Amino acid sequence: MRLFLLIGIIYLHLGCQEKVISTHTSISEYFNYNDSIESAGVKMIPIKTPVGEFKVWTKRFGKNPKIKILLLHGGPGMTHEYMECFETFLQREGFEFYEYDQLGSYHSDQPTDSSLWTTERFVDEVEQVRQAIGADSSNFYLLGNSWGGILGMEYTLKYQQHLKGLLISNMVASSTEYGKYANDVLANQMKPEVLQEIRAIESKKDFNNPRFMELLIPNFYHEHICRLQEWPDGLNRSIKHINGNIYTLMQGPSEFGISGRLEKWDIKHRLNEIKVPTLMIGAQYDTMDPKAMEEQSKMVKRGRYLYCPNGSHLSMWDDQQVFMKGVIQFIKDVDHGNM
Repeated sequence: MRLFLLIGIIYLHLGCQEKVISTHTSISEYFNYNDSIESAGVKMIPIKTPVGEFKVWTKRFGKNPKIKILLLHGGPGMTHEYMECFETFLQREGFEFYEYDQLGSYHSDQPTDSSLWTTERFVDEVEQVRQAIGADSSNFYLLGNSWGGILGMEYTLKYQQHLKGLLISNMVASSTEYGKYANDVLANQMKPEVLQEIRAIESKKDFNNPRFMELLIPNFYHEHICRLQEWPDGLNRSIKHINGNIYTLMQGPSEFGISGRLEKWDIKHRLNEIKVPTLMIGAQYDTMDPKAMEEQSKMVKRGRYLYCPNGSHLSMWDDQQVFMKGVIQFIKDVDHGNM
């Protein structure tokens, strides 16, 4: 009888305590943004550019002074929506993180001046966002996927004094290598008749021809972008909301290689300048060579490699458990000084 009474007292004691998350922050504090008007963490952050001031959309999740993660989506011109899968995993860990639509993307202002669409200008934008969210070298992590990885590496080369950790998801440090892998490896995995028809459309620059995507989606995108049989709603919304003008100008007409303003981009020779702890993420079926991603992890000063054996370019979706476990462990290790 005394044993049951003791168990009951312990249960009541624990039940009355406020729940805490893994970072030892109470749930009520984790969701306390100190906003005069609650807006689910959404804020439009003003950004100064050479052609005027605009606003970019951000959404904050949680409050954790030790860990602030800014998610950088791909494209350029895509949206945060395909990265919504981070919400469950990162909130569960008690991390503070931010979804963010870069200037020109769907939820942010969309100016039409093409001089804005340069890597350098986007880097300056990210720095202004960092300042607005109050992050610094004690807590600031960048996680960039695809074009977001380019942006993350470029930001780090200029502003790594403000960073605690860098995570590069599925992006090599050289557009030349990206294009070579697409042409020499991935193209040869297609059926010859499919590749021949794609090349014929490309040679004519007939990229508005519906047949172009009719060929690429089943033969390339479902093989190397996202291998899930049914694409997630967030990914479909992000594609629906893409700013095609920015995407085409900087990336080119498709993910099958690169031909826009980023065609000659290459900072591989500068990776040794990156001194902050860095996670490079590669995947077996990615548009990026996973061996190149592993090599990059050895070129930075304090690197780690995460390999997703079942993943593609969006391994956050199609090899989700491996991807998220590796990302979370890296952030925890950096936070605990184990990198």
